[in-house]
Amino acid sequence: MMVLRAVVEDYIRSQEPVGSAALAKHHQLGVSSATIRNDMSALEEEGYLIQPHTSAGRIPTEKGYRYFVDGLAAVIPLSEPQRRAIRNFLSGSVSLQDTLQRSARLLASITGQVALVAAPALSRASVRRIELVQVSMSMLLAVVITDTGSVAQHMLQISDVNAEELSQSIATINKLCVGLSLREAARTLQTISTTIASAHIRNLLRSLVDALEDMHIGEHTHDLYMAGASQLAHRQTMSDFASLFDALEEQAVIMRLMTAMSEEASDCASGVSVAIGSETHNPGLLHASVVTSGYGYDPDASTDSADFTSSNVDSGNAGSGNADAVYVDSVKAAFINNIDNQPMNESSSQADVSTQESNIDRTHRQNMPVAFIGSIGPQHMDYVATMAAVKAVARYLNAFIAQNR
Repeated sequence: MMVLRAVVEDYIRSQEPVGSAALAKHHQLGVSSATIRNDMSALEEEGYLIQPHTSAGRIPTEKGYRYFVDGLAAVIPLSEPQRRAIRNFLSGSVSLQDTLQRSARLLASITGQVALVAAPALSRASVRRIELVQVSMSMLLAVVITDTGSVAQHMLQISDVNAEELSQSIATINKLCVGLSLREAARTLQTISTTIASAHIRNLLRSLVDALEDMHIGEHTHDLYMAGASQLAHRQTMSDFASLFDALEEQAVIMRLMTAMSEEASDCASGVSVAIGSETHNPGLLHASVVTSGYGYDPDASTDSADFTSSNVDSGNAGSGNADAVYVDSVKAAFINNIDNQPMNESSSQADVSTQESNIDRTHRQNMPVAFIGSIGPQHMDYVATMAAVKAVARYLNAFIAQNR
């Protein structure tokens, strides 16, 4: 298959059909031009190459590109100057949003292709802090800050909660919920609400439970940052890529594809997933390839945590202690005048079940990326360079998220 690899490399470089004479001249294949020509004919019969015109050379098919990508032993790391340039460009970021925008622009600049970076999904984040801000006598603004830097807000209707009760409630809510996912936090507060004698505190907790569930489900918060579409349009024939730009308009479809690919990449030794043409199951991407990696793995859950430091870009959550003690101590510390001891005792088995479910959910979440970064370009893209760039920027984002956890 050395001939196939040589054809793919030459076609990626020249974007012109490749002939046997050119391969014999530019590659040390150790055989004659006639032998190369016979090999190319055999590869065409097997579906790896195609001859666009009778008198022309051959170009790779989707099957040929797949063999080439699968044959890459490892993602070749970027050079030290390239890695340093990435660090310097992204280190000036002032927020998560700024970092993601810069990452998209940087990846597009490196590859000359469309770059897409998704903001961390709230469903895969952990609570760092919950704030309840009173905006009127009957309304609270719930602000949830996550360990990935994402922020979600929700209005709550309340009644008869004074400032002291609100302050105590906020302290207890955070003691219970920090380190949990939004869904875990909702389950925890739902369980605790059954032990509260005070109706207005109980209603406050239940309103917050509903808000956390809405935030968990609300994938509209999973924002997508895109760059490079215009420069790809200038470099490629518009007739070939009109369908690609139509596909990019369907952001929900693109996000489902690249999210699934990022999860697949988390199980790959290379840390990168590649979908070529029909493998994307998207007609708009039939002539394109997608290279994707995930970011935001929990470094404590990874066996390769050393790879995720900002100084090595290319190369357990809080609240995970004794759950029963956390429940009892936290509830006693606040709501002290509102707790009915009998319901609290009855809910202890619920707490055990909730804790077991939370531990399972948390372990799964730690081993999954919180979002993706990827590049979309023509099938004749430079796979080696694109995979290296996607992986390098993904690792920087991984370090950024880890430092903020």
